[in-house]
Amino acid sequence: MWLKRISILNYKNLEQAELSFSRKMNCIIGKNGMGKTNLMDAVYYLSFCKSATNPIDTQNVLHDREFFVIQGNYETDDGDPEEIYCGLKKRQKKQFKRNKKEYQRLSDHIGFIPLVMVSPADAQLIAGGSEERRRFMDVVISQFDRDYLEALIRYNKALQQRNTLLKADLEPEPELMQVWEDMMAATGQLVYNKRKAFIQEFVPVFQAYYAHISQGQEQVSLSYQSHAAEGDWPSLLEATRQRDRILGYTTRGIHKDDLIMELGHFPIKREGSQGQNKTYLIALKLAQFDFLKRTGSRTTPIVLLDDIFDKLDAARVEQIVKLVAGDNFGQIFITDTNRDHLDKILHKIDGDYRLFEVDNGVVSERSKETTEEA
Repeated sequence: MWLKRISILNYKNLEQAELSFSRKMNCIIGKNGMGKTNLMDAVYYLSFCKSATNPIDTQNVLHDREFFVIQGNYETDDGDPEEIYCGLKKRQKKQFKRNKKEYQRLSDHIGFIPLVMVSPADAQLIAGGSEERRRFMDVVISQFDRDYLEALIRYNKALQQRNTLLKADLEPEPELMQVWEDMMAATGQLVYNKRKAFIQEFVPVFQAYYAHISQGQEQVSLSYQSHAAEGDWPSLLEATRQRDRILGYTTRGIHKDDLIMELGHFPIKREGSQGQNKTYLIALKLAQFDFLKRTGSRTTPIVLLDDIFDKLDAARVEQIVKLVAGDNFGQIFITDTNRDHLDKILHKIDGDYRLFEVDNGVVSERSKETTEEA
């Protein structure tokens, strides 16, 4: 899948943009705060029906405007055209359409345009709480497994209902608690099984990417931790009812799952340098790309690399560039404030590319002649 053209109106600080992209490499330069990440976020929105940086849709409308529109024209790996439209008016329901037909549920679109994004916000995967790492698994698996996404939605609904009963003034009816616990048990088991299978297949690919970027300098590991490994879901939930009632929330379940990230058998959060942490995160995302390409619809994902050069030495940057410029990867978007970084990338690419500059929300294309003369 590749994005041929995008039309943006009133999205964040981008008042109007009509852009055509290379099917391989698209480089976006500009100073901080000019709108580079907003352009990347518009591409992200067309895949996930939401912003990567702000989940409140109305706050993504340009100041003093009443709506935003993002429209993308794609071409599939088989050469078929696809048009995706998103429009949001304040105080109205968001519209999301594929080839002019509106989706009844936004979840039906997830996975149609697989996409992997590397951004500074990924640092929270290591530094943040377990919910960040669960979200990482959910984003990957949901893009190729519809049953997983449906089970996760139903589990979260049952969890919300159980928590509501736990917080009630009156003691909840055991039978009603049992209804929601049974739903949590059934859907939670499915989510656990799929997460476990995913991590088992994912880890060797992730470790191979890390070894390639670091040129074998460090050893890393990634393991999955879950209450569900203890088995017997109904008994697990029933046994914690009284404690959960005192606390007012559910303390056991797949909503507490975590990923254990280690560098040399120690937590990378504690032991890793900034460069090692960033290498770890990029290896995770490149493995995510590899996994999505081989599963589901077997569509080549789009890759967004936002500010990847920060905190990495020249040797690691070179390894990453060689990887994404290779035949295994498809369409790539890269942002940076430093023109020199992107010039080095372009000199290594034997193929099509386009270069864009963003200045105060205005996006303009730079000619290849300008790049080659610089």
